[in-house]
Amino acid sequence: MQNLLSKSEIIEVFLRFRAQNENPKSELHWSSPFTLLVAVVLSAQATDKSVNLATNELYKVADTPEKILALGEEGLIPYIKSIGLYKSKAKHVIGLCEKLISDFCGEVPRTREELMSLPGVGRKTANVVLNVVWGDHTMPVDTHLLRICPKIGLAEGSTPETVEQSLLERVPDEFMEHAHHWLILHGRYVCTARNPNCEKCLINDLCKHNKM
Repeated sequence: MQNLLSKSEIIEVFLRFRAQNENPKSELHWSSPFTLLVAVVLSAQATDKSVNLATNELYKVADTPEKILALGEEGLIPYIKSIGLYKSKAKHVIGLCEKLISDFCGEVPRTREELMSLPGVGRKTANVVLNVVWGDHTMPVDTHLLRICPKIGLAEGSTPETVEQSLLERVPDEFMEHAHHWLILHGRYVCTARNPNCEKCLINDLCKHNKM
């Protein structure tokens, strides 16, 4: 059994996050459910900054499934070549555009199951779209959450699925709309993998890692 925060400690963690940043936003640039979906697919094993640099130019010329499909793989690649795994991502984006048009009338579907039927869309990507676009109380677990949540004591587990389930069970509903963003920002800028900035951490007195 991992060393876990109590319910009151978890509430305190999120009260502090909320006091610092009441309404956190995704750092990916998007203007529609579709442009967010594509950005999240492109962000796998890449930074949001690199994705934004690419999509800022791409979306000037193609910001709908129909327009990206008109570009084709060869036309899409120059826009995303600066992003890692661009060849496989180009295939995924073209494939998801085709399926959106054929199966969903060009609209981004509203359920996790339908989203995960699209090429390149796994559970984390689907959860991000549901949370960011529609405010659903989902918990997308990326590398940051997988690393920091068991360390802090917010969740138990060693896989994205087990950490996701633990967070869903333990994080109070009142914080769920923004919990994913608070945690990803904490992992990205404070509780970093190489040099965690414990001195400036809002929750260093609660963190179970500091009490081991």
